[in-house]
Amino acid sequence: METFILQFVGGLSKAMFLFLIAAGLSLIWGVSRTLNLAHASLFMLGAYLEYSLFGVLSRGTEHFLIALIIGPVLVGLAGIIIEVGLLRKLYKSKEAGGLVILLTIGLIFVIDDTVRLVWGPMYVNMPKPEIIAGQFTIFGQVFPKYYLPILTLSPLIALGLWGLINHTRLGLLIRAATMDREMLDALGVNVTRLYTFVFFLGSWLAGLSGALAAPVVVLHPAMDGEVIMEAIAVVVVGGLGSLPGSFIAALLIGELESFGILAFSAMSLVLIFALMALVIIIRPWGLMGKPESS
Repeated sequence: METFILQFVGGLSKAMFLFLIAAGLSLIWGVSRTLNLAHASLFMLGAYLEYSLFGVLSRGTEHFLIALIIGPVLVGLAGIIIEVGLLRKLYKSKEAGGLVILLTIGLIFVIDDTVRLVWGPMYVNMPKPEIIAGQFTIFGQVFPKYYLPILTLSPLIALGLWGLINHTRLGLLIRAATMDREMLDALGVNVTRLYTFVFFLGSWLAGLSGALAAPVVVLHPAMDGEVIMEAIAVVVVGGLGSLPGSFIAALLIGELESFGILAFSAMSLVLIFALMALVIIIRPWGLMGKPESS
C-alpha cells in the first residue's frame, strides 16, 4: 500500500508537468493548426531562466515566486517572436504543414545551442527554495514538499484555461478560429492578433512548466528531447486541440509511467507509445478530440 501511494502521487506530479506542456502545444494546434516541435525547447528555456533569475535574486522564497512570474513571461515573449517573425509567413503556404515542421525542428537546434552558449553544456541543479524544501505527510507516507505547488497550481491553471475558453469572449473567438478562420476574418476579427496571443499563451504554459520543474530536475541542454515525445503522446491520446483531453491523457500517461517503472523499469516509455498506438487505432482523433471535417 505504501508503494502504491508513493507511485500514485509521483505519477500525479509528473502528470501535472506534462499537462502544462501539452496544454500549450494543444492550444496552439487547435487554433493555428501549427505543430510546434520546439515547444519542449521553450520548456527548457523556462527552466534555465528560473535557475538564473533565482540565483540573481538572492535565492529567497519571495525571489523564487518573482522568478516564477518573470521567467514564463519571457518565454511567452520568445514565443511571440517565433510566431510573428517566422511562423506567420508560412500560414497561407500550400506546404505550410511540412515547412512548419522543418522550421520548428531547426528552432530546436537554435535554442539548444543558445542554451549551451549562455549556460554551458554541463549538468546543473537549482537549489530548492525554502517554500518547497522539506517534506509533508499523506496517509502516514512522507513526500517531498515540492509536490504541493505542482498538485495545486496545475489543476487551478486547468480550470482557468477551461473558464477562458468556455466563458469569455476571447475564448469564443479562439473556439471560432479552430472551426473557420476565414469566416472569423470576414466578420472583422483580427485573426492574426488572435494567433499571436494564443502562441504567447501556449509558450507561457511551456515556460511555466519548465520554471516549476527547475528545482526538481537536472538541467542540461538536451532535456527538451526527453520531454517532447511525452508531450506529443499526451496531445495525441487526449485529442489534438482538446484541453480536457490533454488533462485526462496527462493523468493516464503520468500514472502509466510511474507504475510502469515498477513492472517494466526499462520499458516505461514503450508503454506510453503502446497506449498512444492503441488510441490511434481505436479512436484516431483522440479520447476527447473531434474528427477533422473533410
